[in-house]
Amino acid sequence: MYLGILYFPLIGSLVVGFGGKWLGHQGAIRITTSCIGIAALLSLFVFFEVCLSSSFCLISLMEWFNSETIFVSWGLIFDTLTSLMLLVVCIISFLVHLYSTEYMKGDPHLSRFMSYLSLFTVFMLVLVTADNFVQLFVGWEGVGLSSYLLINFWYTRIQANKAAMKAMIVNRIGDVGIILAVSTLLLLCGSSEYAIIFSSIADVSTFNIIIWNVQINVITFICLLFLLGAIGKSAQIGLHPWLPDAMEGPTPVSALIHAATMVTAGVFVILRSSPIFELSPQSLLIVAIVGAITSFFAATTGAFQNDLKRVIAYSTCSQLGYMVFACGVSNYSLALFHLFNHAFFKALLFLSAGSVIHALVDEQDMRKMGGLLKLMPFTYVMICIGSLALMGFPFLTGFYSKDLILEFVFGKYIIGSHFVYWLAVTAAFFTSFYSVRLLFLTFFNDFAGFKRTIEVVHDAPLRMSIPLVTLSICSIFVGFFMKDLFMGLGTDVWFSCFFLLQENNLLISEYLPFIIKLLPLVCSIGGLVICSFLYIYCWPSFFSYFLLQLEYITLFSFFVKKWYFDVIYSQFVIKPLFAFSYKVSFKLIDRGFIELIGPLGLVRIFSRLSEMVVKLQSGFIYHYVFMMSFGLSIFLILFAFNFLTLNNVAYFVIYLLLLLIQIPVFSNDFFARIFKPMTNDVSLQIRPLSSRFLDSDQINKLTKNFNIIN
Repeated sequence: MYLGILYFPLIGSLVVGFGGKWLGHQGAIRITTSCIGIAALLSLFVFFEVCLSSSFCLISLMEWFNSETIFVSWGLIFDTLTSLMLLVVCIISFLVHLYSTEYMKGDPHLSRFMSYLSLFTVFMLVLVTADNFVQLFVGWEGVGLSSYLLINFWYTRIQANKAAMKAMIVNRIGDVGIILAVSTLLLLCGSSEYAIIFSSIADVSTFNIIIWNVQINVITFICLLFLLGAIGKSAQIGLHPWLPDAMEGPTPVSALIHAATMVTAGVFVILRSSPIFELSPQSLLIVAIVGAITSFFAATTGAFQNDLKRVIAYSTCSQLGYMVFACGVSNYSLALFHLFNHAFFKALLFLSAGSVIHALVDEQDMRKMGGLLKLMPFTYVMICIGSLALMGFPFLTGFYSKDLILEFVFGKYIIGSHFVYWLAVTAAFFTSFYSVRLLFLTFFNDFAGFKRTIEVVHDAPLRMSIPLVTLSICSIFVGFFMKDLFMGLGTDVWFSCFFLLQENNLLISEYLPFIIKLLPLVCSIGGLVICSFLYIYCWPSFFSYFLLQLEYITLFSFFVKKWYFDVIYSQFVIKPLFAFSYKVSFKLIDRGFIELIGPLGLVRIFSRLSEMVVKLQSGFIYHYVFMMSFGLSIFLILFAFNFLTLNNVAYFVIYLLLLLIQIPVFSNDFFARIFKPMTNDVSLQIRPLSSRFLDSDQINKLTKNFNIIN
């Protein structure tokens, strides 16, 4: 049962990937969807046994490699953290597969798309079930590869090519952090297995290392490297630009990447490494600040975007920031609770947005939408439920985790906790603002597109509606039914997953001032009311009298241009790096040094050697006389050396040296000068004459110059 969760998606991906040509679209759909569905059912059984029945499981499959002091096995661990991640990944993946069967209908490469989706799921399952960091890195790289393939699925589109390359390159920075962190742990602990590292890491917590003449604690160094990996994969501020651009792929890909798989991998690494992070308070503070700034940045940026999928993508960045700073204040179970809830309502938002885009013939600009409320009522209800859950509306799924994070952060008496709290509350206001703005521009405003587009608008078909209904139910009820399991007083499901130096007392959030507890809800309602007021009553006058003022245009441009991160990267990183790469790496090293000692240099050397060797066949008799005499001398020399104990290699080297001596000799015509006075060079030169090219007069004139010896 446990192994089947990994094997069934893998079998489906391989069978469809290599046999899709013969299976056809319907065969590919049935095989991949059935395999993922079986894995989802098995994940429910694992959740019951592991999480609810406290029956943890560790499976050691095989020895992977054994190199002197480094031993790495291939094993699977099924604890509470893994079982919950399996539940999220498999269920969301199954619903996305089912949704894709209708959304991608008519695409000639549907089999390849379904194979890529299953492959993506397989690598995410490898990541969450790994029992060591090296195996985790295999899944880490696998989801990166699969995301490249899926974002670039429509490979004839230049923007898709650019977005896929951007995602791959930016994530390489985070991958370097993971590689260095795992390498350091191997050096310190001699193993990559979680059990060995977490039990022995405290013994080396006092070790220091020196980097660039700066002394730093080795645990802090490892945590910062893990944080770098999480920043890249979970799109935190600094390495976030790949995430909005990943919208160039098909909408089901966006739902799978942003809901439960790739972007949560960074948060999962922090959750899994909690025993290491708890030994470094400095790194936890940095984690909290990075998450808070990301949530604020992404929320303010998403409020001014016009692409439907990019707005939801920036909301993903913002919600990931909530998860990260929840880890930064040492409440890992609360971060996982928000990850669990977020997966359902974010998948609902993306798939609902996909229904709108599908109905409008791939139109994604919200400024060209509007008036869809009566034409697509079912999709409106779905996207409205997802937006309200995202805002943290009371008694929906997002409310139970998002508000609890803010309350706990304010009540956590650590440095910077109040700074994190106010940034997150401000982000909650903007989250509500852009969620309502999305609804108004898409469903309530007058339609601003083309007539031929509005004529073909249709609501979601059946196979697209079933995943939407399922996700909407989860977005309403999952938070309520799971809150006691995750955050209830006395719950014991986390004792084997997370290590805490001091117990987190959730009761402190119950005794906060009433205004602090109510403030997140007030900000959410305030964002809803202000956005509604602007777009219903005074949006034209507001735009005319305020936004056209110079200072407001500057501020508006700052948010529309995404805080100028893309401009900064382009001007100060990409262009100088390309210039340096062209002048130094390409011209000086590749086309210079490497070619001189590599292919170009070898070609030139052999060309010149061949030119000198060709001169051995000069056509002059005295050259051939010399070669015969020289060959005879070589034979005599080798015969003389035969009395010595020389092997065949020595004979060959001596012969080669003697042969090479001839080349400069003949090139300088040394022996031609010696033999020239002895004979007439014309009479000694052998040149065949042909009457086909010379007439009789020319032949007679030439033969007069020969000395005929009777």
